[in-house]
Amino acid sequence: MTRKHHHFKGAEVSCCVKYFLFGFNIIFWLLGAAFLAIGLWAWAEKGVLSNLSSITDLGGFDPVWLFIVVGGVMFVLGFAGCIGALRENTFLLKFFSVFLGLIFFLELTAGILAFVFKDWIKDQLNFFINNNVKAYRDDIDLQNLIDFAQEYWSCCGAHGPDDWNLNIYFNCTDKNPSRERCGVPFSCCVKDPAEDVINTQCGYDVRLQGELNRQKYIYTKGCVGQFEKWLQDNLIIVAGIFVGIALLQIFGICLAQNLVSDVKAVKANCDISDFSLFSICHFCPPPPLNTSGPGQKYVLSAIG
Repeated sequence: MTRKHHHFKGAEVSCCVKYFLFGFNIIFWLLGAAFLAIGLWAWAEKGVLSNLSSITDLGGFDPVWLFIVVGGVMFVLGFAGCIGALRENTFLLKFFSVFLGLIFFLELTAGILAFVFKDWIKDQLNFFINNNVKAYRDDIDLQNLIDFAQEYWSCCGAHGPDDWNLNIYFNCTDKNPSRERCGVPFSCCVKDPAEDVINTQCGYDVRLQGELNRQKYIYTKGCVGQFEKWLQDNLIIVAGIFVGIALLQIFGICLAQNLVSDVKAVKANCDISDFSLFSICHFCPPPPLNTSGPGQKYVLSAIG
């Protein structure tokens, strides 16, 4: 009987770390797939998938991009972390760690730059809002996003209601034939608690009135100022959310690196001819036995 000697020095892969990382990432994988599906469905409903050139035709921001980009990143990260942990694949685990670390670094850099260049960020926010005011009627998703923002922050336009002069349907020029001329969207209107049905025409001709009369019917504060005020009032909550996200990212990186170290340690301590046949959760599998005697049966069990 010939026996191949196997040297085991006690290195092991923690199943707790392995399956916790697997469960942690499979949730992100499924959420990413859901976000991607929602984004693609929204584009299909708007006919974008049948005419991809229309992606660049929209003058403003298409909110569907949020679902596509965030969903895509979550899907790729979740796939790498999930499969990497399950198969103990060091390449996928390292990719997961580096990708997650890069995202963390970009978030940290963006936060520092936003704090240092506050005025520039404010100017960019003004430009972004005004650019989307121009495209208000071009995309239903953008329209819903602007309406939500104006209702939530009780604001109208970037700096005030007159920003709606930038939109061809709401400007006050004599050449504008629109019924919405010199008006604002209904989301700018001060809500009457007694009304159960939203009056979508409440903003018609409202900017023909004086400043004092406007305040009775519409919000006169700009969304940039209201957003800054909301941010200051909820600074602790917002900071807590960002810190929580950062801690989750650091936790994921640490788990992945710990699993990579365990896998490498076990591989270094296992002396078997074809290591790829075995799962190394817990410890190295027992060595195969080479026998030449008749009638003897051996079962090789791979633990993990």
